[in-house]
Parts: sequence; C-alpha cells; structure tokens
Amino acid sequence: MSDTSGGGDAAAAAPQEQTEPPLSILHQYTKDLSFENPEAPGIFIEQGPAPEVNINVEIGVDPVRDRDHEVTLKVRAHAKTAEKTLFMAELVYGGLIRIGPVPDEHVTPLLHVEAPRQLFPFARNIISEVTRDGGFPALMIGHVDFVELFRRRIEAARPPGDGTATGNGESAPEAAS
Repeated sequence: MSDTSGGGDAAAAAPQEQTEPPLSILHQYTKDLSFENPEAPGIFIEQGPAPEVNINVEIGVDPVRDRDHEVTLKVRAHAKTAEKTLFMAELVYGGLIRIGPVPDEHVTPLLHVEAPRQLFPFARNIISEVTRDGGFPALMIGHVDFVELFRRRIEAARPPGDGTATGNGESAPEAAS
C-alpha cells in the first residue's frame, strides 16, 4: 500500500537548490615572468658563501565586471652574496575570480585572503621551477600568512590616531613598512 496523504517524501522529490560557492577560480595564468642571472657563468665556477635570499609577496585586486575580479600575486625573489647578485626572479601570477552571493563585508577578505591562498601554490611552483631551470637549487618558498598580510593592509590604510581598538582595549599599532 502507498502513502497518498502527501506527507511522504515530498522534500526528497523536490529538486535540490544549487548554491553557488562564495569564491570560484575561473582561470589562472602567468601574467609576467622574469628571471635574471647577471653573474653567470662566473658564479657557477667560484663557490662562495651561502646566499641571502629575500622574498616579497604582494597582492593586487582589480574589478573586471560585476562579480568578477582579477587577483594577482607578485612574487619577487632576490638572491645575493655580500658582493654579487646571484639571481632575481619576479612573477605576476593572476586568477580570474568570481565572488558568489555573499554579504558585502565578506567580499574583501575573500579577494585578499582566500583567493591568494588558493593561487599561491601555483605561483610557488613556478618560482621553484624557474630558479632550478636557471641553474640553482629550486627555491622553495615557505608558508605565507595571507590573513596577516590583510591585517597589515587594513592597519596601514587606517588613519593614524583614529582610536580603533584591536579587541584588547589597545589601539591598533601602525603597520611596519
């Protein structure tokens, strides 16, 4: 016997509502890539001390249309000894990002924290490969705290002395440059 009272499995029979994710990566791409090895081949002949490697990561966000944005990671790596530059690598890696139906206050953190977090492994791999292809050991960039970068960006944009509290009763410190 079947249940004809209408209270059966009506919820299961209704089409499920498809929800759009808060962030979608529509496309990823290398926008600019540069590698310089200005002292080659001399640096490969004479072995010197271990180099100092400085790495800098910057985030760029530009609106494209409606809910679509370009998020770029600019990664710079500079290896040098006391006297010589061993290599300089610069990468601008981009992603076309679509923001789903989220509250307005979530859009900026998604674009400045979550999108870079998802793009970064690909940018890190490109830098690793280009340094290896340039004749050096592959440069393995460690973890980047995109939440901290975002926090510093917010603090740097805040006017000095605005009295904004950090949650512990103290004013937020200015970001170091």
